[in-house]
Amino acid sequence: MAAYAGVDLGATNIRAVVGDESARELGSDTQATPRGPNGIAVTEAILDCLRNACDDADVSPSSVVAAGIGSIGPLDLAEGIVEGPANLPDSIGRIPLTGPVGNLIDSERVYLHNDTNAGVIGERFFSDRNPDDMVYLTISSGIGAGVAVDGNVVDGWDGNAGEVGHMTLDPAGVMTCGCGSDGHWEAYCSGNNIPKYAMQLHTEDGMETSLPVESGDFDAADVFDRARDGDDFAQYVIGQVGHLNAIGIANVVQAYAPLVVYVGGAVALNNPDAVLDPIRDEISEMVFGNIPDVKLTTLGEDIVVMGALASAITDGTGER
Repeated sequence: MAAYAGVDLGATNIRAVVGDESARELGSDTQATPRGPNGIAVTEAILDCLRNACDDADVSPSSVVAAGIGSIGPLDLAEGIVEGPANLPDSIGRIPLTGPVGNLIDSERVYLHNDTNAGVIGERFFSDRNPDDMVYLTISSGIGAGVAVDGNVVDGWDGNAGEVGHMTLDPAGVMTCGCGSDGHWEAYCSGNNIPKYAMQLHTEDGMETSLPVESGDFDAADVFDRARDGDDFAQYVIGQVGHLNAIGIANVVQAYAPLVVYVGGAVALNNPDAVLDPIRDEISEMVFGNIPDVKLTTLGEDIVVMGALASAITDGTGER
């Protein structure tokens, strides 16, 4: 039996799975992502996680014929590395990936993608509907997209295509993105920035709310919870976030003409109706041409690691 591996390198956790040619999971492991002292420590943790997944599957690493990796960025595909990941300490620097993983499994078939491209590969492989033109969008601590056009996953020359969270949605630039630029989609609608956007909106209209807007001691989950509990201001914030999400997805649709958009990430997975309903309600008025289906990801929190496994099985395409 041929064995394949998928690895998800996130800023918080590393996950590895080993599966057969049908993507049936045989073994897995999860470890915390090291925050130092350097990138080699992260590489060693990835290799240890993959060894443990092989042990759990009762296969040797050398029997794994191919591996896929879905990773935080920025990537350098030519070198097979992550270079200076934004959500890890600066001391991490360079994280070697494809070379060490290939040495462990004794195979040159190691496929590296950013995490959202691993997501769209996973959706292409596992979803009941498997069109050649589709998008996987994550709304989590950040916002990004994986795109397949005419059956081809759009990686970009360096592996960093799909950074749609840094599209400018607000030319007035009221909110500043974590990257330092103003008006980006991510600055308003990511899990990290929804509370900041809520505080900005409160300074503009001063509506009464049970959210502690003066201290800022709340997170995105609190905003969604208060909105569900009937807090008028929290509902207003979620409505504004939904409107901007609809604009952002409409822009992606105009650029790539997908037949379906799958949405994942912690913000969407924990609040599916509040996130998806405004998009579905508004997108038809924003898109010139085909209106895609907008669906919650079929793979939940496993989307990246299972997409990486699907990449290993399909030589990086996700095509069944």
